[in-house]
Amino acid sequence: MERENDFSQGSIAKNILNLAVPMTLAQLINVLYSVVDRVYIGHLQGVSANALTGIGLALPIITIITAFANLFGMGGAPLCSIARGSHEEEKAEKVMGNSCSMLLFTGGLLMGICLIFRKTLLYLFGASSATFPYANAYISIYLCGTVFVMISLGMNQFINSQGFGKIGMLTVMLGAFTNIVLDPILIFGLDMGVQGAALATVISQGLSAAWVMKFLTGKKAILRLSKRAMHLEWKLVKEIIFLGTSGFVMSVTNGFVQIVCNATLQRYGGDIYVGIMTVINSVREIVTMPVTGLTAASQPVIGYNYGAGCYQRVKSAIRFTAVGCIVFTTVVWAVLFLEPRFFLQMFTKEPGILQYGVSAMRIYFCGIFMMALQFAGQSTAVALNRAKQAVFFSLFRKVIIVIPLTMLLPMIGNLGTDGVFWAEPISNVIGGTACFVTMLLTIWPKLREGSCCSQ
Repeated sequence: MERENDFSQGSIAKNILNLAVPMTLAQLINVLYSVVDRVYIGHLQGVSANALTGIGLALPIITIITAFANLFGMGGAPLCSIARGSHEEEKAEKVMGNSCSMLLFTGGLLMGICLIFRKTLLYLFGASSATFPYANAYISIYLCGTVFVMISLGMNQFINSQGFGKIGMLTVMLGAFTNIVLDPILIFGLDMGVQGAALATVISQGLSAAWVMKFLTGKKAILRLSKRAMHLEWKLVKEIIFLGTSGFVMSVTNGFVQIVCNATLQRYGGDIYVGIMTVINSVREIVTMPVTGLTAASQPVIGYNYGAGCYQRVKSAIRFTAVGCIVFTTVVWAVLFLEPRFFLQMFTKEPGILQYGVSAMRIYFCGIFMMALQFAGQSTAVALNRAKQAVFFSLFRKVIIVIPLTMLLPMIGNLGTDGVFWAEPISNVIGGTACFVTMLLTIWPKLREGSCCSQ
């Protein structure tokens, strides 16, 4: 089993793709947890616009929960890869166990806090009297499954980091398939509306979490989860948090961007534009998943070879990842520019959203190919345990560029709501270029030939 998942041997492209294909499929399917809900809710008779907008207002809370799953999952998994590459199996098991403990504790804490303050949070995020009932109905049920989200997302990273990409894909497929089946039954069949969508998601995530735990405690796993390894060692916890901070900051800042965007759009355009942003965010989740899958798949390969001293293979992995991301996002940009209405109609038939959403989508996605550079640069930094660099560029693009532009551009030249959508491509160009160039100047020169490894 170890030989099968030895990333220091064989073709770099094959190693990455062997993980990337199932991981990308898994992440695309994972999007269905929330996106399928929005597709069904967007077609509810009579209330589709307000209901869809209501779910959109709940997204920042969901994003913040995801951020904490990334903190311990994406923080621990690369450390596992590096430890495995250095043949430190005991440390790798302890990293996984400590990550699991933190995911369980944090999940329970987040559930309690968000349930108590949900009304205040939703109005802060841009809810109106028309959309709050739908947002509240959805998030109240969703939050009851917070621990399931933490385990299914966070611990699945450790399945992938051991080279079991197909098992990781099955984790997500199980939950997504359940969600797809339950959504129409609960939303329409039992007439539960948005509450049915939330309940279907919670049940689905619970099944995924159970699958993950069953595999990681079973005989097929290279690293098994044990109670002994779950005893917290604060030195390891600090390492996990430090390395996971990049993914955490990216997700949290995504949540803040959603909050600022929704509040600004509510001010300049009302509920209809918050609904448009909900659809755009849904499309963005779908089209960026292959990029996320490719960069996530490259991390264990890069980390393993770095730990093994195979620096030329690390360079090859970085090149392959960057080129693949750029090619894919360029194709995505062309498709979205030519056929934005098709993607809008996937989520709703509301005339207002279709009328104003076409130009908004074209503006928002026009710089997406530059975002690929940020993904490639940051994933390399995370894989090589350069957390400070990865965190800086997470903050740089979102906090220093996107959020200020989102608030300022609508006031310049009467841009209004268009200014909110222009903030994204501008930040992609500046942030993507800065991140990738910095990686080339700081990391690339230090990757000189190490031990003799197969190319």
